[in-house]
Formats: sequence, C-alpha cells, structure tokens
Amino acid sequence: MKKNTLLLFFVLLIVTVSAQNKDTKTADNLFDRYEYVKAIQEYLFLTQKGISDGYVCRRLGDSYYNIYNTIEAENWYAKAIQSKQDAETYYRYAQILKSNQKYKESNEQMKVFATMNPKDERAVAFLKNPDYLPKLIDINKLFEIEKLEINSKDKSDFGALLYGNTLYFASSRNENNAVYGWKNEPFLDIYQSNYNEDGSFGSPSLVGDLNTKYHEGPVSITADGNTIYFSSESFKDNLFVKDKVKKLKIGQVNLFKAIKVNGKWTNITPLPFNSKEYSTSNPSISSDGKTLYFSSNMPGSIGGIDIWKVAVNDDGSYGNPENLGSTINTVGDESFPFISEDRQLYFASNGLIGFGGFDVFSADLDKNGMPHNIGKPVNSEKDDFAFTFNKEKNIGFVSSNRTGNDHIYKSVPVKSSQILTIVTNSITKNLLPEVKVVILDEYNNVLSTKYTDASGEVSYDVDSNTNYKIEAHKDGFVYQSVQVNKFKDAKAIVKINLEPIESIVKDNEIALNPIYFEFDKNNITREGAAELDKLVYLMNKNQNLVIAVKSHTDSRGSNKYNENLSERRAVSTVQYVISKGIPSDRISGKGFGESQLKINCNVCTEEEHAVNRRSEFIIMKK
Repeated sequence: MKKNTLLLFFVLLIVTVSAQNKDTKTADNLFDRYEYVKAIQEYLFLTQKGISDGYVCRRLGDSYYNIYNTIEAENWYAKAIQSKQDAETYYRYAQILKSNQKYKESNEQMKVFATMNPKDERAVAFLKNPDYLPKLIDINKLFEIEKLEINSKDKSDFGALLYGNTLYFASSRNENNAVYGWKNEPFLDIYQSNYNEDGSFGSPSLVGDLNTKYHEGPVSITADGNTIYFSSESFKDNLFVKDKVKKLKIGQVNLFKAIKVNGKWTNITPLPFNSKEYSTSNPSISSDGKTLYFSSNMPGSIGGIDIWKVAVNDDGSYGNPENLGSTINTVGDESFPFISEDRQLYFASNGLIGFGGFDVFSADLDKNGMPHNIGKPVNSEKDDFAFTFNKEKNIGFVSSNRTGNDHIYKSVPVKSSQILTIVTNSITKNLLPEVKVVILDEYNNVLSTKYTDASGEVSYDVDSNTNYKIEAHKDGFVYQSVQVNKFKDAKAIVKINLEPIESIVKDNEIALNPIYFEFDKNNITREGAAELDKLVYLMNKNQNLVIAVKSHTDSRGSNKYNENLSERRAVSTVQYVISKGIPSDRISGKGFGESQLKINCNVCTEEEHAVNRRSEFIIMKK
C-alpha cells in the first residue's frame, strides 16, 4: 500500500534530489504525472542505453515503491545507494527490505537514515527499540483470517464494511471504467455483496447511485442505515489545482454524504471541510452518529497523512476538524480509521513499529488511547489496512496486498482459551518453581517462553482450535514434552512430572534415550540436544564417568556413504557434549554406518528408517 494515491486517496509527492537532464525528461514527466508504470518503462530504456546513475536508479526504486513491487524496488534502491542519496531514500529502502522480510538488512539502512536525520521521530523510535521483532511475534493471536472468494483475480479490492447483511467495498474490477496511469488499472467503484446465513457471500454488484467516472470508496454507514459517507474525487465538485508546467489538473480525494430515500442513495453532498488543497478520505462514523473519523493531510497534520475527527451536530452541521494528536499520529502515514461500538479505534500506520509496510493498530479511546499492534496474522510484512468489525455477526475484515494485489480477508476472533501447566517433582511430588515452560505450535515454532511461579504453575492464552506442544526444562531434571490437542473447554490443564536426572543412573548403565537424526543429516536436533543435556548434567555430577558414542544410519545409501555419514553424526554428538564444558578425554565417538540396524527390514517405513538413524551411549568407566 505504498501506492498512497490509490488506497489513501492522497497525492504524496516524493521529494528527491534533482538530477534531471534531457535524457530523463520523458521518464521524469511521466513520473511527475504519477504514471509510474509508463515511467518505469522509460527509465528501464535509459538503463539499456547505459544511463543508470544514482538518479535513474532511485527513480526506478521510487516508481516500483509506489506501485508496491517490493522485489524490484529493493533491487533498484540497492543500486541507487551506491552513490550518496537523501535520507528518505534510505528510509524507503529500509521499509522495502522489511517488507521482504530482510530485517537485519532493513535495520542497517535505518541506522544510516537515523545518522542522517537523528531528530526525525522515526529515527528516534527505531533507536529506542531496534530489536522490536521478537516482541511483535510474541503478540497473542487475536484473529484467524481467510481470503474472501469474491475478490477479483488481479484487480484491487479493499475497504470492506459489513452493514446488516450487505458487504460494501471498493474495487477496480470494472473493465468498462477508464484506466488511470498510477497502476494502469480501472478507476475504483463501490460494490456490494449479500452476506448469507452460511457465511458465504453473493456475487458483487455495483452501487449505481454513488459511482461516477472517478474513484469512489470506501464507505461508512450510520447505525440507522439512512446516511452513507464515502470517498470520491474533488473533480466531482470541480475542485482542482492546475499545474501549467506539468499540464495537469491535480485533484484531491474528498468526503461526501448521501441519504437513503425509498431504497436509493440520493442528495449527494460534499462535506464542508473538503478542499482542493488537501485530501479528506476513508470515513468512519461512530455508532451514535455524533463523530466522524477520517484521514487527511490538511494543515495541522503531524505527518504525511493523519487521522482526524469532526463533530456531527444534531442539525446536520459539522464542527471544526480535530487532529487525534501525537499519541495516534506520527511523522509517517496513519489512515483507514474504523471506530467500533465499544470505542476501539482501529487504523493503519507505517509510522509506528510494525512487521513491514502498513500494519493495523488498535487504541482504546476511553483509556489512555495508546496504539497497539494487533499482531499476526492480520498483519504481515506487506501492507495491511482498512480493518473493520461487525459486532453483531462477530466478524471483521482486513485488506492486504500480501499476495501481490489488494484483497479482502475475513477476520474471525480467536476463541479465548487457556492452557494451565502444573509441574511437579516425580519422586517427591513437590511443586516445582522456576521451570522453563515453552509453548510451540504444531509446526514446532516457539510461540512463547515462561517460568512456573512458586505454585509450580504457568498459563498461556491460546486458540483452543489449534494443536500445541508444551515443553518443560529445569536443570537437574529430565526434559519432558507433552502434546496438547484441540479442546472444547475454556481451560486445558496439563500436568507434568519431571524426573530427577539422578534417578536415571543405574549400576552399570545410564537410562538415556538414543538421539535421532533427520534423513541424510548430522546436525543435532532440538530433541537430541535435550537428551544430550541430560548426559552433560550426569557427567558433571560424576567426574569419573567416561562415555563412548555409537552412531548409526538407516539402510539407504551405499555402505561407504553411510560409514562417513555415521562418523559425522558421532562427531556432532561428541562436539555438542564438549561444547558444554565436558573434557574431550571423557567422551569419544565412532560411526558404524548401517552395520548395526535397530530394525532390520527389507522394505522399511519412514518410521523404521528414523529409528535406525541414532546415536547411543555406552559407559566405558565409572
């Protein structure tokens, strides 16, 4: 959504260091007219002729940035910074890198930006919290999302609002519309679709009363359904500024109101604070109809685009627009406000710290109003915006270009449930405090880590419709893992009895499990490391303990290859133990290839092969 004129309905001029010349004149004119697709073609033609200095590369980066082709934008910005650029170029490059999930590289460019412009609020915020990503990832999942089937294949669809049983949204799918130069797409129209009882949506149709030959959408509707607010272009009111040099009529996006009479939208009127000098767009009317929230770059804005509000009086007149202030607005862009029935403000920002591009934030206007990133999967590394929620149907919508085009996703709140873990000593039955408890998803991704309290308990808020794994770790105890499958109750109680490591030491052997390896690999797995940590603990407690490691492969591959693979596995196993501080003269290893199969099978299953890929431990001296 870096293509701000399309989605934010606001012409955001990119300020660049001038290096125009006769060679770039044609491309520059297209760029200045916001015809970025055609400008790209001209700039690329120049590079084919050998003209690819920092100016041309930056212009290509900016052009791709504005149509949100992040891969090509990254490519040309990387070339542009080979020569010195202005601070904003480094900032945009950093944002593009973040959108491409290159966080380390993004941080490096943000450091350059912060050095060049240390007083900029974006630089200050970054330097305060450069390692922000783990905290964002740790946000509890609030919604499940699903792409709507009514999205067009390769055109923009966004800004969905469900009123009653009708879904309203903006789309450029109408091939009969004229094409505008920004993205070479048809102009936007307002569409509607019926919301069915089974949760499906009917075929979209145009809202003919509101659409013109210009951009329209998105919309907001009063609680009684009789008044609609929507965005459209100022050309509708003959409001525009003439640029004689560029031979352009520069319009803005403005807000309009219509009244429903006999089932039709009529009496379309512009709002009194519209202007040809600035944009007003993306309306959201409060449930009591007394406050209209919108986005604008009008005088008094903190950043490029801010969120504003205006009082709607009983007589239909309006108060003076008020900026929501620096708690919400930043030097970046904030837009697409949505005010819920319980006065939660949802909005999109690229100035607050997020995963990349625009993220959706929420703020409780009845409390401190501090914005909070609502986390994944609503937010992604791309642009996520236009979040709305229908409390009656318990369903929301968010727009995102995470798959390349702006599309609409259904957002369903996650059922709030809890996993309570209670950890005890298996021998004494005493509750164990300070146990590290890790929760993982079904793909073994670590979601969060906590420690048990004095009562041996720790809890996680979870989605009960998802499978989890709970791991418990404590020095001196055998690591344990428990699978927690989907559950129906509000709380799942997991009891874990940790076995003291001393209890697994027998007279002539150690009751350790073998460690297993992935196919054709010799690296120590997460589970293998936990088992080896037991061995390390025992060897630290028993200084006379000397261990031999026997490593094996499955029966696939040649004998010679398997001998070498098993030898590498033995070395990995031994090196892990030595890396934990055990002297090298107390542990040795040898590979046996496939000569000592645990399961000797002619046609082995994957499970049988896995059992054969192992390292075992033998006590040589005690």
